[in-house]
Amino acid sequence: MELSHMAGIYIHIPFCKQACHYCDFHFSTQLKHKDALIAALLLELQIRKNYLGSQSIDSIYFGGGSPSILPANDIEKLLQYIYRNFQINNTVEITLEANPDDLTNDKIKAYYQMGINRLSIGIQSFIDRDLIWMNRAHNSAEAINCIKRAQDIGIENLSIDLIYGLPELSDNEWKNNIEIALSHDIKHLSSYALTVESKTALASFIQKGKIKPIDEEKTAYQFEILQDIMAENDFIHYEISNFCKENHYAKHNTAYWKGVSYMGIGPSAHSFNQTTREWNIANNNLYIDQIMRETIPSTIEVLSLENRINEYLMLSLRTIWGADLNYIENTFSSSIKSALIEKAKTQIDKNWLTIENEKLKITNTGKLMTDKISSELFF
Repeated sequence: MELSHMAGIYIHIPFCKQACHYCDFHFSTQLKHKDALIAALLLELQIRKNYLGSQSIDSIYFGGGSPSILPANDIEKLLQYIYRNFQINNTVEITLEANPDDLTNDKIKAYYQMGINRLSIGIQSFIDRDLIWMNRAHNSAEAINCIKRAQDIGIENLSIDLIYGLPELSDNEWKNNIEIALSHDIKHLSSYALTVESKTALASFIQKGKIKPIDEEKTAYQFEILQDIMAENDFIHYEISNFCKENHYAKHNTAYWKGVSYMGIGPSAHSFNQTTREWNIANNNLYIDQIMRETIPSTIEVLSLENRINEYLMLSLRTIWGADLNYIENTFSSSIKSALIEKAKTQIDKNWLTIENEKLKITNTGKLMTDKISSELFF
């Protein structure tokens, strides 16, 4: 595996209209400190301008939270600052995560004019019943209309999110959700199993018996349905939860999985520069206060050799590229490569892993238990 001299910038916008029942990301539904937060993001970009050294920027990603909740001019301020102060590759991918209910014609036009060339739209379902159950702010009609609006205005590189394994979602409804997405000529689909994260409303509802627990067998079967339909429609299953048409890989996410350096700006954002990982405090007020004192409120972890190997395995095995055994030998050592091949023998015998052209890859059978397989290979 070759690591490029290109890097990414991630900006965390920690605001949402309302809390989805399953979400454990860091956000606030209060926008009263919005202007102070934007000022702090700009200042953090200034303080950390040398974090990525001389690497040029190949991807800029506005995540959250819901970046689309902000007025478009706030996003433009951040983007203009990045262009003025960083070396931006001329084929840069600029992604903004958006909710359907925020994507008005005016907002999409503003995004298009400021250079945003990819939208990641949090649709989750085209079924109103499930959107209400998840406490989403949009309905199915808005979901369909926002895709058409974005394409008409000129942002054709669209990714949409869908969730499977919902308690009331039948297999046929799930197939129909996927078919609706594909009928709109989208280039990329991110699809996640419903998971119960602690301290979420969903976890509380299950604990109190208001919602039945997740049916893992149904979830696994819906994952298989997803793989089959996407393959039939010539989508590349390039990462466990991600599918794309040829040449429409998400540059930003692919960089994470391949171990490329990136800088995270904003509360709870993570950064990685090959030797250390750091993450900012997940509290808007404390973040703003510290940044305004020109202090980065982050925790830094210096990655040990074992950390680096394990992280590489955990991320690379989620992808079609797999873990590159030559990269492991050149970056770490030939003895680590040999030890890894020895560790992998059991999973290879079970047809969970395979070695092709010096790449250790997860098979279709193994995709249902990627995390378990990776953890058994850890050093």
